[in-house]
Amino acid sequence: MELSCKSEYAILALLEMATHYENGEPMQIRQIAAQQNIPDRYLEQLLATLRRGGILKSQRGSKGGYLLAREPRKITLFEILECLEGLDVKTGEDNISTKTLDGAVIEEIWQEACQAANSVLKNYTLQDLCEKRDSRRQLDIMYYI
Repeated sequence: MELSCKSEYAILALLEMATHYENGEPMQIRQIAAQQNIPDRYLEQLLATLRRGGILKSQRGSKGGYLLAREPRKITLFEILECLEGLDVKTGEDNISTKTLDGAVIEEIWQEACQAANSVLKNYTLQDLCEKRDSRRQLDIMYYI
């Protein structure tokens, strides 16, 4: 399983928004793009997709921009990737009967791997990512003192 560039950029943008969630003010695309080094136009498309998926909400006007639709601790990585990539969470049990025995065994193992990956993604939220990042920053600061 590989993280696509699209998903990585989206998670970086959401991480930036989670960092500023407490101030309650929307973030503008150019602000997020500059902080995370993401092309503006590409980010605009990603944020629109996330808005349609219910992860973000937008606010119009001079002080407009994008906000997380829920608290960072309530948005899982699985939900983000499902919105962007359309992850298929069904098991392949329906297809097993139509395959050869070898194919069925391979499909069964693949489904088990996908379920394990999905389980990990469901256990991590944007809040968890912020906390991991912050703890690593602390370690970096301590290391250089």
